[in-house]
Amino acid sequence: MGGLAAGLSLMLPGAGMAGPSGRTEPAARDTEPFTRDTVVNQARALASQPFRPLAALPAGLQDLDYDAYRKIRYRKDEAIWGQAPTPFSIELFAPGSLYKHGVDVFIVEDGRSRAIAVGPESFEAPNPEIGALISKVAQFAGFRLHYPLNRPDYRDEFIVFQGASYLRAVSKGQHYGLSARGLAIDVAEPTGEEFPTFRRFWIERPSSRANAIVAHALLDSPRVAGAYRFGIYPGAPTTIDVDATLIPRAPLTHIGLGALTSMFMHGAIDPPDRPDYRPAVHDSLGLAMVTGQGERLWRPLANPAALQVSAFVDENPKGFGLIQRIRDFSQFQDLEAHYDKRPSAWVAPRGDWGAGFVNLVEIPSPFEGNDNIVAYWRPSRPLEPGVAFPFSYRLTWPNDYPPPQDIATVGRSAFGLDLANGKQQYVVDYGAAPNIAAGEVTPHVSVSTGRLLETRIQPNPSTGGFRVFVTFDPGSAPLCEIRLQPLMNGNPVGETWLNRWLRS
Repeated sequence: MGGLAAGLSLMLPGAGMAGPSGRTEPAARDTEPFTRDTVVNQARALASQPFRPLAALPAGLQDLDYDAYRKIRYRKDEAIWGQAPTPFSIELFAPGSLYKHGVDVFIVEDGRSRAIAVGPESFEAPNPEIGALISKVAQFAGFRLHYPLNRPDYRDEFIVFQGASYLRAVSKGQHYGLSARGLAIDVAEPTGEEFPTFRRFWIERPSSRANAIVAHALLDSPRVAGAYRFGIYPGAPTTIDVDATLIPRAPLTHIGLGALTSMFMHGAIDPPDRPDYRPAVHDSLGLAMVTGQGERLWRPLANPAALQVSAFVDENPKGFGLIQRIRDFSQFQDLEAHYDKRPSAWVAPRGDWGAGFVNLVEIPSPFEGNDNIVAYWRPSRPLEPGVAFPFSYRLTWPNDYPPPQDIATVGRSAFGLDLANGKQQYVVDYGAAPNIAAGEVTPHVSVSTGRLLETRIQPNPSTGGFRVFVTFDPGSAPLCEIRLQPLMNGNPVGETWLNRWLRS
């Protein structure tokens, strides 16, 4: 389905049906040649026209409550390639409830695309009426991919594309946690955020020996269209190579590349507002960055009383991510959520991203079901209408981002009052690193306002590293930015720790 004409007929459903064989068998006329250029051409066609929203679902699907929607299940024996000689298979999500618009999903075999159609046997539904509505809509809310990730005899679900331009993935041994987004627009702006949508997907069939799969997506939004290619490698960690081309309809001054969305409720640095038997509740512990100059930064997350936006200016960053660094169950004590098994996500730009900044948005939240943390790269240069904007990055889902062997990383940040003088105090624990002795490390600390009262360092036998105490008096200031860099012989030997103290 290539070229301009295909881009002008966006809601055309296909006639192919996935059967128990795991293959679709549409008539030949229902297939079209497909290449990467197919998606780019459709994006160009979209961008040349006024934006057209996706068609709304029938009320009977839109009005489904959470429990009713959960009862709709894609039939396992209908899985695409479920019985085919490839380690990957596809299962689909029904539209409805929170997912109020349907999207088209195609498979690509032998260089030709064909639509995955929806029939009465595609989903188990709570009643025949809901099943009939799903068949009538003939679209999906998204899809998930399966692969033998944790053991060779079972295909695990390891990545989900569902809702707007969101995707979630896990690596071996992990549970789902934070999400990635194809694009963020106007996050935390007073005018409101614009949420782009992947309105069409193509998934290429891998060979019988493949350990990777390729998916394509057509993005659309009131002010921009885009073509995305995802090279997906399940494993330890799962890795996604993202290649995208944006074509704006209108000027874009605030976009977010490599956008990540997560949750932070409370932890050692930001205790809960009300009693909780769990010491910590969060999908991510901190924002990690490697600047264009190679400095490694760590910013612990918080659940603030008011919206907070932080910008970390840089040029050609080497990487950033939201990291869940704690892997000890005892620090969460949650038998259901398994926060100790949630993935981290690391964005490594490919090619030059130029000048801009990593934006961190922390949103007040009373409920752990809300994603209240957003991080992304915001280019300084606006995007112009009609001018293609290509960018690429590698997105990995590790337990931690890979630090160099000769630098200590922050394992824990905590806040309290100095017992001697009652002043504000942070405690930062660094892990072990070779050839680094606590007695030879000098913490270089600065505060943006008020007075730095004391900086103290001591060995930490439990981590094999060192602990730094930072005591300060903010005076009457409402906030104070703090920077801590451990040095030895004038050289960094640990991540630079950044934090914003806020008056409660």
